Amino acid sequence: MLHFTPDSPLSIAMLALCGVLVCVFEFVNGFHDTANAVATVIYTRSLRPAVAVVLSGIMNFLGVLAGGLSVAYALVELLPPDALSPPDGAPAVPMLLAMFGTALTWNLFTWRAGIPNSSSHCVIGAIVGVAIGDSFLHGRHLGDGVDWQQVTKVLEALAFSPVLGLVGAGLLYQVLRAVVKDPALYQPPPEGDAPPSGWVRWLLVGTCSAVSFSHGSNDGQKSIGLIMLTVVGLWPALYALNPHEAHRLPLAPAHAVQMQQILEQYDHDGLRADALAAAARLRAQSEAAENPVASQTVQRAAAPQAGQTDAALAVVQRGDVFQVVAGLKKVMHQAAVPARVKATAKALQAELKPVVEFAPWWVRLLSAACLSLGTMIGYQRIVRTLGEKIGRTHLTPAQGASAELVGAGLILTAGYTGLPVSTTHIVTAGIAGSMLGSGSGVQRSMVSRIVLAWLATLPVTIILAALLFYVLSL
Repeated sequence: MLHFTPDSPLSIAMLALCGVLVCVFEFVNGFHDTANAVATVIYTRSLRPAVAVVLSGIMNFLGVLAGGLSVAYALVELLPPDALSPPDGAPAVPMLLAMFGTALTWNLFTWRAGIPNSSSHCVIGAIVGVAIGDSFLHGRHLGDGVDWQQVTKVLEALAFSPVLGLVGAGLLYQVLRAVVKDPALYQPPPEGDAPPSGWVRWLLVGTCSAVSFSHGSNDGQKSIGLIMLTVVGLWPALYALNPHEAHRLPLAPAHAVQMQQILEQYDHDGLRADALAAAARLRAQSEAAENPVASQTVQRAAAPQAGQTDAALAVVQRGDVFQVVAGLKKVMHQAAVPARVKATAKALQAELKPVVEFAPWWVRLLSAACLSLGTMIGYQRIVRTLGEKIGRTHLTPAQGASAELVGAGLILTAGYTGLPVSTTHIVTAGIAGSMLGSGSGVQRSMVSRIVLAWLATLPVTIILAALLFYVLSL
């Protein structure tokens, strides 16, 4: 049995391996999901494949840089705070290996089968599996070990977004049919290499660019969150706390007292003792900051290892912030809590979050580079599935444009509201919706295979990740 301990050579080596794996996952995400953006322009011969994938890669790169961090930490919050803190090698290595190993395996399996499956579902299932494995490992009830409210919020977005894509693309196709009379928009690609007529061609290039940009803005955030988990494990002294926001700690004494009192008074929804203990430590640090002698004592008490390093203190503070943010979140979602208390809890949470929810510029660039490079290969299998095997007739420009316009709008909206959604599911459902809207119908056998893969992804990745995390953590 492997033994992971903080700062051990094995832990450092495994964390470095996790850093490689998260980059590989984002690379695979790029070539697995690229077909959703380039299928229409390649299938209709609007652009040559090499040009299409380079354009998509560039737009994915720009989308990652322009995206925020709300999706990144919406995923991170699926994990229980003690699995996140401290990510010092011991809990970080099994967690990251379980997540990346599971998500990569299922992603590659579905890509090899030519099935448009969701990288988002893979990683979300793996994260939920780790959370469940952590509950079993610590003998906790699943209601305490897994933030089911956050899980439900994420799964609702994943479930409803393809339905919106299906309906929206079908309606948009019918609107186009009623308003735009150019026959070139409704004809399958001709034989040979001739592209569609001028304006139709550039419409498809525009929708391809929009889907690529929106994919980068949403999926890129997912890898940023995962990269940060690895980065904090490797360099806790530098990245456990946001160097530009670390001045928020210690908290103002009045805020620290208020935070602790809220958690103590409204402990009615399974709040763990860890959150209360973390709040007490943050309060002690805030009070000790006004007393230099006491401050030294508090720091020695907080650091988990002999030697009392700055890295150890930073890691503990990061863990305390995650625990308290999770506790305040539970208070905010309890029906019996007065509105004014919820408002105070929300304000305190907003004060704490920037301390731990951040990403350095180079992490954004790394995520963008891996996603855009992956975008430039591996698209052929799924392009043919989307172009020929979903509908009973071949894809037309109007159908492709309808699916991509609706998809880009949904994905961008979700990315800037903090909801992780699946580009694959939305665009694939949109193509099916445009086929239905045109009256051509869909191929039931292929649609059944795709839906079966969608339905299997979450349970398979949850079970695999839970088992792998449990075994590596023993």
